[in-house]
Amino acid sequence: MKLLVCIKQVPDMESKFRVNSTGDWYDNADLAWRMNEYDEYAVEQAVQLKEQVAESDLTVLCIGADQVKETMKKALAMGCDRGAHIVDDASYQRDPFAIASLIANFAKDKGFDLIFCGMQSQDRGSAQVGVMVAELLGVSSLSTLVDFSYADGTVTGKRELEGGSKAIVSCSTPALVTCQLGLNTPRYPTLPNIMKAKKKELLSIPAAELEPADSRLQTLSLAPPEKKGSGLILEGDPAELADQLIQILKEKTGVLA
Repeated sequence: MKLLVCIKQVPDMESKFRVNSTGDWYDNADLAWRMNEYDEYAVEQAVQLKEQVAESDLTVLCIGADQVKETMKKALAMGCDRGAHIVDDASYQRDPFAIASLIANFAKDKGFDLIFCGMQSQDRGSAQVGVMVAELLGVSSLSTLVDFSYADGTVTGKRELEGGSKAIVSCSTPALVTCQLGLNTPRYPTLPNIMKAKKKELLSIPAAELEPADSRLQTLSLAPPEKKGSGLILEGDPAELADQLIQILKEKTGVLA
């Protein structure tokens, strides 16, 4: 069984972000980097399936500059067999459709039975790439899964819907699934597996060789959210609070003027 899991390297969300000099993305300087959280669930689920199915083979794919190799090594240490690095120093300038075309063009002649993706990336958050890859490859897709099982060529999953509802869905392979928070608990790579990961194959492919589609969406500008004034906490009994609130509304908003 041939498996593919797609990951993305993103900044740690606790980093201090600044807009870059061109005003269309964040500045990469002085950021800490990690694997996209949703992709960690995808890697874990792919590794679990690899352990379940005899004679299975798992490739991890990542798009970006050379620095993404460090994140790929974590996936290799978690249990992936090899890595495919699509070299693209300006991948942030590609929209979800162009990114999906790179993945699809890589995967189309490889005969993957199942492709795993995170539900969305933590930096762009479009939640579009995975399902677009499935459409470009002409395979079924199950998205936002919080439960997963596989048996005899059939994938069954539980999708998280709005309002706390769940939907049970299934499809035959080949297929693609996107993974949601809570699907599993990603494992921590052990030291022996970290050492083994250094010897695993990590193939680099220039993005141009995969003939990516042109972006259909362009980011014109990026700006931090406007700073808001601090909140005001009122204390006292209900009658006093009501009087204070009325006075504030009169003085500051004009609502009760």
